[in-house]
Amino acid sequence: MHIKILHTADWHLGKKLQEFSRIEEQQEVIDEIVQIAEREDVDLVLLAGDIFDTFNPSHEAIELLYKALKRLSNGGKRPIVAISGNHDSTQFVEAPDPLAREMGILFYSRYESVIPSFKADSGLEITKSAPGFLELKLAHIPFPVRIILAPYANELLLKTYLGVEDREAEIANILGSQWEKIAREHFDANGVNLFLGHFFFVKKGETPPPEPESEKSILHVGGTQAIPTDKIPPATQYAALGHLHRYQTMNNSTTPVVYSSSPLAYSFSEAEQEKRVVLIKAKPASAVTYEPINLVKGKPLYRKRFNNLSDTLKWLEDNPYCFVELTYASDEAIDAASRKAIMKAHGGIVALIPEIKSEMNRETGGLLADDLSQDMVTLFSKYYQTQKGQMPNQELLQLFREIISQDQEA
Repeated sequence: MHIKILHTADWHLGKKLQEFSRIEEQQEVIDEIVQIAEREDVDLVLLAGDIFDTFNPSHEAIELLYKALKRLSNGGKRPIVAISGNHDSTQFVEAPDPLAREMGILFYSRYESVIPSFKADSGLEITKSAPGFLELKLAHIPFPVRIILAPYANELLLKTYLGVEDREAEIANILGSQWEKIAREHFDANGVNLFLGHFFFVKKGETPPPEPESEKSILHVGGTQAIPTDKIPPATQYAALGHLHRYQTMNNSTTPVVYSSSPLAYSFSEAEQEKRVVLIKAKPASAVTYEPINLVKGKPLYRKRFNNLSDTLKWLEDNPYCFVELTYASDEAIDAASRKAIMKAHGGIVALIPEIKSEMNRETGGLLADDLSQDMVTLFSKYYQTQKGQMPNQELLQLFREIISQDQEA
């Protein structure tokens, strides 16, 4: 017999795309995740951090989470283990834990926390727990599930928890030692052994990939705080990760190390990415099998470039259900009539970026040292020309003169 586990992450509830709310899309895609859990008869759900988008989420986002987890837990019959990410408040995430526990929903965000042992009416039982560790037993599964819990914590919080003053570059070694200690004490061939984390992992010796534009970076100069995958204990059968928004695997020996992806595209660096959850089948002393399942709900994001109005309007008409960052290339700045027609044609234009194609723009190489002896208005005109590909109009020059005049008087 095996246990079916659903891995998801980076919900970022309450997140906006500039001024555009995504709450309805988030509701739709969570409904889709619930349907997948029901269809696949999932036994356990792992939510790998960045539950909310901000430390102080809106009431709307909070309500969405609680209703979503209640449905996803199937009235307490399907346990959910959720950790905090770098967007989450550790205190806020753990606040509902005593009440949520009765529904089989377990929140974990602080390394010194210990989830107390208990047995719920559904048959879910917490049989062992320690800082950074949880063992649970489901009524219909004959073996225990052990989970190393690795919520995000910055170097200050980690040093407070670990009681050390090692420099930042050593954090990966310290965490790895803690995880290995937990694995030695609690992992064996009689249960399923999992890792649930929200950090930036990378294969040893490799350069970390770019973080999503919508993410608060947890990488510092030189890539520190990127944790090598070999720090995950080798007895782990599956490592469920959050933070990176694109589905990717970084198998470490026999351990699949997997980012499930965010359920929606949250920035244009994620344009046209496939979003997924991961279905895992596991049993003791065996390699797991896992498969990504595509999510289709929510508006896709596109980056498009056009150089004439008719093609622009045609594409916008053919693709009404999306958000778009639109670059419009022309010899001069976009005229008011064209801009109005473009913006009126589509309700999901997040940015309209003009791109000047004029020869002037290509030939101008920028300001030279000799230019610095010239007056401010001439310098401004040359700078504007290098950036926009055309000279500023008289109205703009007059405004610039007024600004520098006020500065001189001050």
